[in-house]
Amino acid sequence: MTDISPSALPVVRLIPKAEARAIRHGFPWVYANELVTDRRTRNMTAGSLAILEDASRTPMGVVAVNPNSKIICRMLDSNPEAVIDEAWFVARLTRAYVHRTRLYDAPYYRLIHAEADGLPGVVIDRFGDVAVIQPNAAWADALLAPMVAALQKVTGVTTVVMNGTGRARSLEGLEERTEALVGEAPTEPVAVPMNGATYMADVMGGQKTGLFFDQRPNHAFAANLSKDARVLDMFSHVGGFGLAALAAGAKSALAVDGSAPVLELAERGAAAMKVSDRFETRKGDAFDVLAALAEEGETFDVVVCDPPAFAPGKPSLEAGLRAYERVARLAAPLVAEGGYLVLCSCSHAVDLTRFRNACSRGIGRGGRRGQIIHTGFAGPDHPLMPHLAESGYLKALYYRL
Repeated sequence: MTDISPSALPVVRLIPKAEARAIRHGFPWVYANELVTDRRTRNMTAGSLAILEDASRTPMGVVAVNPNSKIICRMLDSNPEAVIDEAWFVARLTRAYVHRTRLYDAPYYRLIHAEADGLPGVVIDRFGDVAVIQPNAAWADALLAPMVAALQKVTGVTTVVMNGTGRARSLEGLEERTEALVGEAPTEPVAVPMNGATYMADVMGGQKTGLFFDQRPNHAFAANLSKDARVLDMFSHVGGFGLAALAAGAKSALAVDGSAPVLELAERGAAAMKVSDRFETRKGDAFDVLAALAEEGETFDVVVCDPPAFAPGKPSLEAGLRAYERVARLAAPLVAEGGYLVLCSCSHAVDLTRFRNACSRGIGRGGRRGQIIHTGFAGPDHPLMPHLAESGYLKALYYRL
């Protein structure tokens, strides 16, 4: 798609009962039932740009339109005269970049956190000279070229990888593809220093962008509890909590995951840190392993459970809450007296109160009692958009049992 002047853009209009005030105050989405969807609008190419007007024909800004999505419009700029070109991307990326460089002294962080950073549906994680883009909205696919050019200009990265996989893209009607857009595709994992540990990120074939930067502050808090401790890291992925604990002086860490490739990456991280003698891995279904550890009479000073999203949407909310309760029930008996249990949720549909209730209920049903000593969220490179509850998805509860 080439750059288009605002005067050449088509117009889409809200129906009279749509909540225009919320959009004016910063809400970034227009749902399909809030827009006048005539034949012209329905025939627009997914990812097209348009001027959004309210029901009285007052321009509200430039939006990206996808007639195939329940989110039919995503607000890009509240200035109806804005031109969405490379310079526009440079401005958005620079604003995000300045914040991250103030936070971190090394170039390993989430650079763009979608709507909260003004690029709806776009995630960009930085791994040194490598950046991974997830364009999870049709407009981002259509304007990938100027976005990538701006990314290079702002950050100086030499390799840009597109990770076009996941549920969000399928909801937008986009095909899955992963490829290097700039530079050569990395053939080896990228070593990422974080919280004193070293993580191996598979940016070409790993989950999401290859590493979860959002848990950085939660890794750090758990690590502070772990000196001289025996640590169990359930759903460990590439060793997030376990390796941070070892860097902080844990006696030992056992990482459990259902994926052999991520456990191999965790072992490579431990080797790079020279802590392999204190690090073990165990492949298996988390629920089965929790039950087996209890049968084996094992206990740990710190137990962390960081499962995938059990409730990615409202239809799976109740089943997800039951799964979180079950995790807590099985994990609680493994915690030594006076030890710590860390329970995490990355489910958009589960709010903090319901998650806390499910976890506390599970701990009780596991025969234990505890106090909450800390509640953690995503790091500051994952800003929360106040108008969009979905951007505050990550929750971590720290119990002392």
